[in-house]
Amino acid sequence: MGKHEFLTPKAIANRIKAKGLQKLRWYCQMCQKQCRDENGFKCHCMSESHQRQMQVFGQAPDRVVQGFSEEFLESFLALVRRAHRHSRVAATVVYNEYIADRHHVHMNSTRWATLTEFVKFLGREGYCKVEDTPKGWFMTYIDRDSEQAVKARLKRKRVKSDLVEEERQERMIARQIERAQRSLAKASDGDGSNNAEGESESESESGSEDDYSDSDNDRGDDREDEAKDANKATGKIAIALQKAAPGPKVNPFDEKPKVKFGFDEEEAGAQDKEKDDAAKKKGKDVKASETRRSALDELMKEEEKAKERSNRKDYWLCPGIVVKVMSKSLAEKGYYKQKGVVKKVIDKYVGEIEMLESKHVLRVDQDELETVIPQIGGLVRIVNGAYRGSNARLLSVDTEKFCAKVQVEKGLYDGKVLRAIEYEDICKIAQ
Repeated sequence: MGKHEFLTPKAIANRIKAKGLQKLRWYCQMCQKQCRDENGFKCHCMSESHQRQMQVFGQAPDRVVQGFSEEFLESFLALVRRAHRHSRVAATVVYNEYIADRHHVHMNSTRWATLTEFVKFLGREGYCKVEDTPKGWFMTYIDRDSEQAVKARLKRKRVKSDLVEEERQERMIARQIERAQRSLAKASDGDGSNNAEGESESESESGSEDDYSDSDNDRGDDREDEAKDANKATGKIAIALQKAAPGPKVNPFDEKPKVKFGFDEEEAGAQDKEKDDAAKKKGKDVKASETRRSALDELMKEEEKAKERSNRKDYWLCPGIVVKVMSKSLAEKGYYKQKGVVKKVIDKYVGEIEMLESKHVLRVDQDELETVIPQIGGLVRIVNGAYRGSNARLLSVDTEKFCAKVQVEKGLYDGKVLRAIEYEDICKIAQ
């Protein structure tokens, strides 16, 4: 019997039957064909085209199921975003609206067997906020687009504040450098004035000694002139006095007439003065070095504080570290207090964690995670603070003060020892 004509009652009845939704168990997703009854579905499964599609499916079944799952998820979320963006709605209502499209991706071709399992997946992955009520599962779409806009605005604000903070720190460091240079200049000026005073004192002492020797010479010349006048009156004595050699110039105030006594005293005084000047200069050098050292220490401390302020953030997650899950809501799944490795960081605050035992991948907020401290000698990463991002080796742990002693390895601060860094600022590196 041939096919019915287009306007025959049988053809019209067939079109009416095919127009509405049919049973899900008679739908072939690989061929995208809907059969009306069991016999038609059986005939379709024996057809050559279906056999070719099943051969393609047999070559990579996981990839095909994953493709259908992603397509189902995208189309379902698009419907929720378009029709129920800001409302709390029952999951069955959304699913009925979704399957109203005749060519939708059927759930039996995805990795979710039931609608309940799919709704739980949406809540676990953060696409929707789901609630289990006596009337069934209800869901509320989480608007990531508006959240992204808010986060972008906050990020721009943080970047601007960081730039302002950096400029303020640069100005502060410049002022500190100027202050240190002024203190060093004052110290050097003090040394120069002390040296000048010492030289003026030595010159005044040498001048007084010269005046004293000149006055002695003048007194000797006056006595010689008086002796000559007396010799003119007495001749014999004059002859004897003329033959006598002139005596040495003697200081009348000295008990023992020695010619070189004044010079010896001058040399001794000069030596004592040099010793005093050397001691004073040494003391000034020590004070200047101490002042310079204190200024440098103060500058280094200020720079350390500035670095701490600039690198101290409210987020600390980074890939490659080992963390511990502290979320009690995941205790039913067996993830509570279990360790995992951070594989990816999403929006700075959420991490994709691969559990060490089960190899499952979870998305957990950093507030529900905790850093892990390795054994002594193990490698850690500084996740917050002045030396953020540096790798270090754990030297010791202070359990009373909840801090650790680490030594930075590699990088700009290689070899620097941090004596008291908090537990929350360091985390074990995954091997």
